[in-house]
Amino acid sequence: MLYNEIMANVKRALLIIAPGNFRDEELFETERILETAKIKTTVASSKTGMIKGMLGGTQEVKKSILDINVADYDAVVFIGGSGAAVYFDDAIALAIAEEVARQGKVLGAICIAPSILANAGILQGRKATVFISEKKNLISGGAKYTGESVVVDGRIITASGPAATRDFAWKIVEFLK
Repeated sequence: MLYNEIMANVKRALLIIAPGNFRDEELFETERILETAKIKTTVASSKTGMIKGMLGGTQEVKKSILDINVADYDAVVFIGGSGAAVYFDDAIALAIAEEVARQGKVLGAICIAPSILANAGILQGRKATVFISEKKNLISGGAKYTGESVVVDGRIITASGPAATRDFAWKIVEFLK
């Protein structure tokens, strides 16, 4: 195969983290599992440079959410942690989520991040889950809250928090492979 043909078959996932206080294991474990499955990952945020997670881990971010072209990715995943709340009403983050859904790509969100999808209007009439603190917001956004650890509705995958990370990441792999 030619290089371009090989690269055309490589699946790509964008992992969006908060500019601070992302949930370490939700990022690092999801990224590890996707990379193990030969899915190329890119981490983006509203801030570039070194970003610190809630548990002290750090991630160097080179891509700003301002520079995202959804067409470049097969999946977009919003990582949770307390910092993810900055995206609840962020016009750029909401537009990215809306565009991923419009293009029918895999859209994932874990921990409190499913509230981003609810606030973007994407979960209207869909089954979803979220960290318990955001349950009311999901329901207000029209979602059918299940309380399960990982929920798949169409090409939208939501998860309740750190304990669900492995199952969440493997669900994304399942959709991309």
